[in-house]
Amino acid sequence: MKIGELEEHFGLELNQLYNIDEATALFSLAAENVLALSPTKLLLNKDTTLSFINFQKLLTILNDLKIGKPIQHILGEAHFYGSIFKVNENVLIPRPETEELVDWIINECASNTSGKLLDIGTGSGCIPISLKKYLPQMEISTLDISVAAIDVAQQNAENIGMLITFIQADILNYQSTTKYDVIVSNPPYIRELEKQHMHQNVLAHEPHIALFVSDKKPLIFYDAIADFAKESLDDNGLLFFEINEYLGLETIEMLNAKGFTNIELRKDMQGKDRMVKANPPGPRRGS
Repeated sequence: MKIGELEEHFGLELNQLYNIDEATALFSLAAENVLALSPTKLLLNKDTTLSFINFQKLLTILNDLKIGKPIQHILGEAHFYGSIFKVNENVLIPRPETEELVDWIINECASNTSGKLLDIGTGSGCIPISLKKYLPQMEISTLDISVAAIDVAQQNAENIGMLITFIQADILNYQSTTKYDVIVSNPPYIRELEKQHMHQNVLAHEPHIALFVSDKKPLIFYDAIADFAKESLDDNGLLFFEINEYLGLETIEMLNAKGFTNIELRKDMQGKDRMVKANPPGPRRGS
């Protein structure tokens, strides 16, 4: 079978789960992994006949996709901010909107010649490792309750060559005497009521502990992290959150109530309220 023919077959076989553009993107990722073809080279090689071994490998990927398994878990890796991260069922698959948060932090901190940054909610390590890669002058630590997630993130830090300090702890009862210049978090923020709108492959294959919060206390982690940041950020420090698109105003109100200043809500590329930046309470000079 030719590459282009198998791509069409992917589209037909996956039409119950994905639209044609999604199926094409999935085939492109599979082809890059199995055939070492970039998207451009894939376009130029659609008439190339597949070897039997590669044909079987791609069919195996297709069969896993048909039962809803995410392509990143099938391949064991995900692309994020210019690096490739190992992922499995113990960590969230890095999302494009989180890349926007990382980009915002890098732009804000590019002129810093030193400083300490804490990421809360390590997961795959995509946030702290990417920040260390582009802000090498900063001392970066990251915290997660999950030992399994930290193990994945440590492997990623080693593979990408970044020195990160890992802390295994629950932020809901964590204390520290360290002062940070930046605290960033992408904590669990999806309410139980939102499950019905989510793709089945997310519900079945990604860790719920990293995704969901109760409907009654949707800001439980933001509230705890904000309290921690009040005590642990330097006077001129910065707090960054990735947030639930439906809870932007509630997040801002919570930060205002705790005395945070210069609060900025930013939309992602899809126009959804997605990120917040704030300064801690106290004498803050400038924007």
